[in-house]
Amino acid sequence: MRDENMAVRTTGLTAYRETVFTAGPSTRVPLIGALVLGSLVLVWAAERSSREGTDHGWFLAVSVAGLFVARGLHLRRPITLPHLTAATIVLVVANFSYRAEHTTAGFFFLAASGLVLMAPQGSKPQPEQLTRVAELVRRTQLDPVAPFALHSSKSYFFNADSSAAIAYRARLGIAVVAGDPIGDKQRFGELVSEFSEFTSAHGWRIAVLGASPELTQLWQLRAFEHRGLHPIPIGRDVVVEVNDFDLVGRRFRNLRQAVSRTRNFGVTTEVLPEVALTEPQREDLLGIVDEWGHGRQTRGFSMILDHLLDGRHPGMLVVLARDESGQVVGFQRYGVSGNGRELSLDVPWRRRDAPNGLDERMIVDLVEYARAHGITRISLAFAAFPELFGDQERSRLGQLAYVAVRLGDPLIRLESLYRFLRKFNSFSDKRFVLIRWREVLIAAVALLTLEFVPHRHEY
Repeated sequence: MRDENMAVRTTGLTAYRETVFTAGPSTRVPLIGALVLGSLVLVWAAERSSREGTDHGWFLAVSVAGLFVARGLHLRRPITLPHLTAATIVLVVANFSYRAEHTTAGFFFLAASGLVLMAPQGSKPQPEQLTRVAELVRRTQLDPVAPFALHSSKSYFFNADSSAAIAYRARLGIAVVAGDPIGDKQRFGELVSEFSEFTSAHGWRIAVLGASPELTQLWQLRAFEHRGLHPIPIGRDVVVEVNDFDLVGRRFRNLRQAVSRTRNFGVTTEVLPEVALTEPQREDLLGIVDEWGHGRQTRGFSMILDHLLDGRHPGMLVVLARDESGQVVGFQRYGVSGNGRELSLDVPWRRRDAPNGLDERMIVDLVEYARAHGITRISLAFAAFPELFGDQERSRLGQLAYVAVRLGDPLIRLESLYRFLRKFNSFSDKRFVLIRWREVLIAAVALLTLEFVPHRHEY
């Protein structure tokens, strides 16, 4: 009897797959309805059978599998050959489990077959697109996050003539967009609409990490397949306008003191292209990174770069700081955009015994270098929740949020970063996360794992 039941189940799933592969959009809704109804009927039949003392648990397993399939079809997830192969293997394991009288394992594998069949696809990194992306980054103006589109873990969606692109990565069924699109701003509206259609066809939902105010509105208006994206402010860009920046006045007192301290220690600086570093220089700088034991930037996604100092990313600049003996005690790396007129700071590094004020000194000297080389804007970082740290009279909710952020400070050091950036008095536009409330948990997992889980350095 059990063999006959497994044969019935296998035949039914085969017929279902043939229907799904040939079903067009007009047949999806009734097909989903039929699957849901059938699953509910099977649940009812299993419950009634159990009351009568008959074990028909496989009915419940099939119904659960059917619900997974119905949800996948509702999300328009495609059924690929790897998914079909994996689901078939799971069904074979379920069959063997039932034959061996391991009904619990059989139930689990049979129920999981629908989940496996409709599992969301991910996207793969596209390092082969580096040249196209680098050209778009070079042309992108007034976007401090643009250089980080070069991160080698990202996938890309280009418009028809490759004049604009979106950097993203799909994980857990969520296409996480990093920052704003790059390239021709006039094409961003149609690009967002096309990307919305593209992700919908792949069964992906959308979350945007680090959208500017202008693009926040554009996503809400033009992502036709993903209505209901809700903006959540997460911080501000910190951008120094080179031609307007000076150290005059009381508000720059702490910054002047930090710079003076390094001059008293005999610190000097030098700015040069990353590709101009000699191998001994590169090893010295990587030795500074290794002092901290954090690895060589294996984490990050939206506002950090990888491939530290290996020359892979075009146009990078490096600021070196040396002590009075000529030894390098710290460095900063900058991405370039805006046709060479805009810089964005990657993660800075310094020796543990370096004098205080070293990072401030490198930035101030870089401003002087920028004035002499036609550079107009320098992005120092993204400041998360600056109002939270700057508000001295917090509400109870604000105080609770402040305490929660401080608990995580040993990991990401948001408050110390805020205190450093405050010295420059250069807080600029807000950045937002765009997310739909019904997807907030799964999207949060996708966002956090992309940002904080170390990735393999393969490209």
